[in-house]
Amino acid sequence: MNRRTRRTLWIVAAVLLVLAVAIFLRSKAPPEAARLLPESDGIIYIHFKPIRAFLHKDLKPPQHVLEYQQFIDATGIDWENDLDEVAVALHRMPDPNGPNGPVAYSMVLVGKLTGKRLNTWLEAHATSRETYVGHTVYSIPSEGRTVRVAQIGYDMVAVSNTPTPEQIHSMLDRHRAAALPFAGSTLLSRHYHDVPLLSLAWGVGQIGLPFSESGAIKVFGLSLPLEDDSTIIASVAPALPMADSLRLKVEEIAPTEETAVSQAAALATLITLARGFTAPLAQNTANNGLKELLKTAEVTQKHERVEVTATLSPVFLAGLASGEGSARAADTDAPAQK
Repeated sequence: MNRRTRRTLWIVAAVLLVLAVAIFLRSKAPPEAARLLPESDGIIYIHFKPIRAFLHKDLKPPQHVLEYQQFIDATGIDWENDLDEVAVALHRMPDPNGPNGPVAYSMVLVGKLTGKRLNTWLEAHATSRETYVGHTVYSIPSEGRTVRVAQIGYDMVAVSNTPTPEQIHSMLDRHRAAALPFAGSTLLSRHYHDVPLLSLAWGVGQIGLPFSESGAIKVFGLSLPLEDDSTIIASVAPALPMADSLRLKVEEIAPTEETAVSQAAALATLITLARGFTAPLAQNTANNGLKELLKTAEVTQKHERVEVTATLSPVFLAGLASGEGSARAADTDAPAQK
């Protein structure tokens, strides 16, 4: 082998090594939609494509309200089918009773969403516009807030209903540096490594904010022994090797180990009580799925971390897809209570 051939082989090997490292880093990096989000108190990410694959057998065609159907007709966008990913930043408002409410949102939506028809719709509904780093930002009034919208790529839309344009400006700025695999907010850098690999949906930070009432987090009508400003890492991932189930994991980082011990005990008691509350519920897909979820729920505690895990069985997923809810169960049980 002559010198030129060896040199060529070394160059090829070096290029392949660089590509392999780049691919590995990209696989460990947060999704681009999440990396574009501004600084926030919490982040929620959902990848709808694989979720729809899990639920496709049981999904029923949705019935659209008039306003939504008019939006579909005008833009050609149907969120149920065309939205592939959504990343949401949660911003706690200093005055929860103020005009902006307790929580504001900044979002990056990914899918078959952009185009001239959406642009035309935004132009028709915007009360003002601005140009920022080459993008048009539309301001649209909605329920006492101003929602700012910008198309930031061939398949991306940025949305924010924060009081100022600072957050949507930040997303447009980050879009210019999106090629950097570990770019992103402080919260994302601090906690994304805690998110399990292959997660279809996850949240980090103060993700209890949307579910809080007077500082307490409520799920399925039950008040959890957690504050809404608790640092939580939650995820939904395939429950390998079970191809038709998902694994739910919720981890709280308590301020002290003593607090974690107390939280774990309270959560275990709450799950036991919930199992008792749901036992007499009417037999239907949604209620049976909830019972299966509670049956598999487990609470563990290590140092300052409290972890709750459960399996989202095919029965539970079918209940979500079918749209059956507790209201039907309440109607079924009502005669027995008279």
